[in-house]
Amino acid sequence: MSKKVVSVIGGRQCAKEVEQIAHELGKKLAKVVGILVSGGLTGTMRAACSGFKAGGGLTVGILPGYDKQDANEFVDIVIPTGIGLARNVLVVKSADVVVALPGEAGTLSEIAYCLQLDIPVISLNSWDIEGVIKANTVDEAVAVVKDIIK
Repeated sequence: MSKKVVSVIGGRQCAKEVEQIAHELGKKLAKVVGILVSGGLTGTMRAACSGFKAGGGLTVGILPGYDKQDANEFVDIVIPTGIGLARNVLVVKSADVVVALPGEAGTLSEIAYCLQLDIPVISLNSWDIEGVIKANTVDEAVAVVKDIIK
C-alpha cells in the first residue's frame, strides 16, 4: 500500500510566528503521514519541510524552475519543473490532503485547485473560503488530516 501524502502550502515569505507554526505542523504531520510535498522553496515551505524531517518524514519539493539548487536544504527529493507557477497544481494534486497556512495569491491558487480537484484542504489561520475546512491550531489541523486519511 502506498504511503499517504500531505501537502503544506503557504507564503514564500512569512512572519516568524507562521514559520514556527509551519515547523510544528510539519513535525506533527510526520507522525501521521509518510510524505510531505511542498513547493520546495523558502518561508512556509522550508519551515514545514524542516519540521517534517525533524519528525522523521520524507520531503518532496516541486520547484517552479529548473535548478535543483533552488530547493531548501530540508527537501529530500527535488523535482525541478521549469513550469513556473503552473507547478502549483502538481503540489496539491500529489497530496491526499492539503494544509494551507497564510500566503498570498500563489497559496490562494493552490486552494482553488484543491476545491476544483476535490482534494480536502484545511486552512490553518489562512483563507476563509467556502468548502475549505477551518483549523485554529496545529493540533486541530493534524486531527483533521488523520481523520481524512484513515
